[in-house]
Amino acid sequence: MNGHSHVNGNGVHLTNGNGHQNGHTNGHVRNDTLHVNSPGVTYGSEFIDSTFNYRKNKIERTVDGLRVTPEVYEYKLRTGRQTRKTGLMLVGIGGNNGSTTVGAMIANREKMSWRNREGTHHANYFGSFTQSSTVHIGYDGQEQVHVPFNEMLPMLRPHELIVDGWDINDANLYEAMLRSKVFEPELIDQLRPHMESIIPKPSIYYPDFIASNQGTRANNVLPGESKSEHLERIRKDIREFKEKHGLECVIVLWTANTERFTDVEDGLNMTADQMLASIKRNADEVSPSNIFAVASILEGAHYINGSPQNTLCPGIVELAGKNGVFIGGDDFKSGQTKLKSALVDFLVSSGLKPESIVSYNHLGNNDGKNLSEARQFRSKEITKSNVVDDMVASNKILYPDNKKPDHTVVIKYVPFVGDSKRAMDEYVCSIFMGGRQTFVIHNTCEDSLLATPLIYDLAILTELATRIQYSVNGRGYEQFNEVLSILSLLLKAPMVPAGTPVSNAFMRQFAAVSKLIAACAGIASDADLQLEFFTSLNKAKC
Repeated sequence: MNGHSHVNGNGVHLTNGNGHQNGHTNGHVRNDTLHVNSPGVTYGSEFIDSTFNYRKNKIERTVDGLRVTPEVYEYKLRTGRQTRKTGLMLVGIGGNNGSTTVGAMIANREKMSWRNREGTHHANYFGSFTQSSTVHIGYDGQEQVHVPFNEMLPMLRPHELIVDGWDINDANLYEAMLRSKVFEPELIDQLRPHMESIIPKPSIYYPDFIASNQGTRANNVLPGESKSEHLERIRKDIREFKEKHGLECVIVLWTANTERFTDVEDGLNMTADQMLASIKRNADEVSPSNIFAVASILEGAHYINGSPQNTLCPGIVELAGKNGVFIGGDDFKSGQTKLKSALVDFLVSSGLKPESIVSYNHLGNNDGKNLSEARQFRSKEITKSNVVDDMVASNKILYPDNKKPDHTVVIKYVPFVGDSKRAMDEYVCSIFMGGRQTFVIHNTCEDSLLATPLIYDLAILTELATRIQYSVNGRGYEQFNEVLSILSLLLKAPMVPAGTPVSNAFMRQFAAVSKLIAACAGIASDADLQLEFFTSLNKAKC
């Protein structure tokens, strides 16, 4: 092996054989593989500056119908060219997702390969849209040109993240890999010397918030019952991690057990002051994930909720705004729901009317075990059930009264299948002249192998967002809203800034984030229209 995984204070720091972090040093500016030749784009030593004319429609409802007025706003977009030295702290690092996240980073850095009965496999980042997807930018006269998403702007690579985290179980990450049964045995053996010395930090355990069947797993928990003391301990962990590794950016991401929903009410968590006061008085309805979110924000770390519970209550959102950090959530969109967000959009856009959607799952990992209790399942049911709402609302021809399709979600715990989740869906649509069309889909989802790439993407996009500033119509430069809605593509129940609509349609979400990145790079983002193929554009240019 040419590299090592240094563990300092339980953090894994991926380095190459010369002791430098692989692909990144503090102050690194990546070589540009894509250069935009435009008077609206300037490449400086620190920033890429672009001018983007944002065209939107002002829509007014009148007695005569809709009145549409096209509007143009000039955005100045400024992107820092220097990627920031970034740490990722995982809540639940010893779970299936956490151990897979760390193991896959090492396997990719070391270019590991392994055999199973199907042949030889090589480490990759398939399933990560920042690492494995491309964006269409136009036609060069001979072929359509697609560029890797991560080459449009300077972006981190997953193995450049420095990783640490907490878990309520004290198993080291080698033991966690064995327990999760996600990787093949030969790969686990190769990863053992890198993973065995990584031990999670003690985490917060409030039994009322997760399933009672998790009690036997909880042997690595912070002592006492003072939520204020737990908050200070988590803050200290984040602070020490940042100082030890000289980090410029820290992201805390929840990939631990799904919690039950917490109450959201005035006097408890509707404002930042209420949230802090509730922690101080040890309020029963303050959850572990609330503590982690507040600790992160107070330490200037960005917080992402990868589970379905309602961690990011109004008080925490307000606290993030006051402290100038990003928050994002909720719940990884990785398998059945990702497919649903693409398929229902396709059906409705095709003029077909989904009438009934029945989604059944069974899985055998610890996530499934935790979801086998009703209150935790309810959190998941809410995020999985709301995913079609905006697609239904988009078509008043099919849904004139906005009546949603019958939509049922079932999750069962079957230990034998482990991390290999079975998802079965039936979609029944009304079609032409009273007909019916039925789709029945069986989807075997390797749960953690689908979720882990999203963890990388969430961290990479969040770090990128810290380097982007914008100015509208000559105003001063600002950062994005604290609710980082560009993460919506990766989440089942995306949070958006107050008063803005939620979009769940997959390709609409992908277009939104890819066009934003194209605008920052100065690339024309309406290339898919390709008017030159059926008009005399080229003659007009001459």
